[in-house]
Amino acid sequence: MKRFRRASILFLSLLVSAIPVTGIAADSSGDACIKCHEKVSPGQVADWRASKHSGEEVGCIACHGEKHMAAKDCKLAVLPDEKVCAECHEDQFNQFVKGKHNLGWASMMAMPVTPLEPDELIEGGRGCGGCHNMGIKTKAQKEAQLKLGYRYQNNSCDECHTRHAFSKKEALNPRACQQCHMGFDHPQWEMWSSSKHGTRTLVKEVGDLPEGANAPKCQTCHMPDGTHNNHTAWGFLGVRLPFPENPQWKQDRITILKALGVLNPVTGKPTNLLETVKKLDMVRLTQEAWQAERDKMIKICGQCHSKTYARKQLEMGDHMLRKSDRLMARAIDIVAGLYREGIIQKPERYPFNYPNLLFFMRTGGGNLNKVSHIDQILLKMYLKHRMRTFQGFFHINPDYAYWYGWAAMVEDLGKIEETARLMRATHGKAK
Repeated sequence: MKRFRRASILFLSLLVSAIPVTGIAADSSGDACIKCHEKVSPGQVADWRASKHSGEEVGCIACHGEKHMAAKDCKLAVLPDEKVCAECHEDQFNQFVKGKHNLGWASMMAMPVTPLEPDELIEGGRGCGGCHNMGIKTKAQKEAQLKLGYRYQNNSCDECHTRHAFSKKEALNPRACQQCHMGFDHPQWEMWSSSKHGTRTLVKEVGDLPEGANAPKCQTCHMPDGTHNNHTAWGFLGVRLPFPENPQWKQDRITILKALGVLNPVTGKPTNLLETVKKLDMVRLTQEAWQAERDKMIKICGQCHSKTYARKQLEMGDHMLRKSDRLMARAIDIVAGLYREGIIQKPERYPFNYPNLLFFMRTGGGNLNKVSHIDQILLKMYLKHRMRTFQGFFHINPDYAYWYGWAAMVEDLGKIEETARLMRATHGKAK
């Protein structure tokens, strides 16, 4: 079937190239698009020439259609989505559909902070949308982007296999992961590259380790055997169901879920957001689902280490998450007390009179004239330092797990306690 499609695409390319075109000098070799774009966008042409597509004679028309034939009609060029890639790469497409990356766009759009942020950073792809472009979009989502004037965030495949080279080798290089998995809230690149695993990989690249030496890359652990279906046991949020048997950890996790808007802070009952969390597969909802992902990871670790050792290391990471949640819940309770006492006024957009971590730095609910500083410290504690604590531990990076993670959380808690004391002391005077 794939061979037939490829032959059909080649035939169509040759057929269209033989038709006289206004604005572009077509010739018998069918390289009208190339001749023009060597002047307009030479980098794209160079990448295509270096690609496997070029060798397989998959040309411009196969992906971009035949309607764009002159400079004035450039917007008629089709910007292909994942389904076009699936015509030849069916297995990879089907794996991607089931994986975590396919939920990037939907999870970003589900965040209450997203509609408050500048379009250029979201739909325009120069902020959150630059990485969370990952995910097959609905027709309505594509139309919404076009209405705002953005038409280039249309395909997930070219996030890792960048156009127009679409290189498999590039996507297998950990630097392909670096462009998104770095920075404020998920510095996995920094953690991995300065860990023992990352060091061995980078040392091996320059020939200072034998060819047969083990050097785990991001893909080794998270996309083994080239699968495009990727998940993790704890997920990005570092919470899961069912609740733990440990009573303190159970209460701490409930407190965190309240601050995430998943549980009603008054009744403790699930909110509508829980259904969104389930739909977007943001957490493991059963012990079995979590254990299945944990077992996969132990099997991968077992390629280099004993499974007993791997299991112990991962269990230590679980314990650090429990201890991090204790600090986090204490901080949330302090800030929540300020809401109850009326010292912090509930922002209009907040669903409850309670701190909400999903508004990120927009702690005024979007009103930049009523930003709560103590809530911003709380957000950094959760999204920056708590993430570093447990992710740094799981990525075998001592400095990130301690100084950038745990120690920073302790500092945050101290700042929150002192700021709350000062806010209570000055509240009456401010009136």
